[in-house]
Amino acid sequence: MGKSNRDIPKKKRGPPSQGGRKPAQLVRMDDELTSAIDQWRQQQDNEISRAEAIRRLVELGLKAKSK
Repeated sequence: MGKSNRDIPKKKRGPPSQGGRKPAQLVRMDDELTSAIDQWRQQQDNEISRAEAIRRLVELGLKAKSK
């Protein structure tokens, strides 16, 4: 008698894991701050997402604070 379906491991789909995702950070902002972030995004050379803009602004703020 052959192997049953339960004995055959299922193949995973997609590319191999890169170590998992980083945990999401929820930040609430008022409309004025969100608008200012969106204006900053539009001034950048390439189109970036709002999340990427927030990451870059935080990095800039941390660099400026450490000087």
